Amino acid sequence: MAAVPTVCPTLVYEDAKAAIRTLKDAFGFTEVSVYEGEDGSVLHAELAHGSGMVMLGSRKGEGVFAEAMAGGGPAGVYVVVEDVDAHHARAVERGVEILMPPTDQDHGSRDYMARDAEGNVWSFGTYAPGAGG
Repeated sequence: MAAVPTVCPTLVYEDAKAAIRTLKDAFGFTEVSVYEGEDGSVLHAELAHGSGMVMLGSRKGEGVFAEAMAGGGPAGVYVVVEDVDAHHARAVERGVEILMPPTDQDHGSRDYMARDAEGNVWSFGTYAPGAGG
């Protein structure tokens, strides 16, 4: 059994269902769970990639978290992948906006950067935080 992630970026979207499709189809995430409200909004979703996880939901809602995130801007998320070029090609095929093509970095990583439809910046690369790259 894989370790349970202890840090999970949490994002809100105007169209959470479209975000889930992008994360799965273009970025290779696996849907773990999706809970919908009676109005069809995404109350909570969990998507996994390797040993990491991101949680997301629809921007509308009630409560302290919804109020705090109501005016939230884009966020940045870094995801470790083995084959940056193949991952990049998959994202390009699915029409994702690429901000930086696969690039070798000074610190030894190979990364690319993309923006999702609602402005969040996703970086994918070989650098594994805490593992010395």
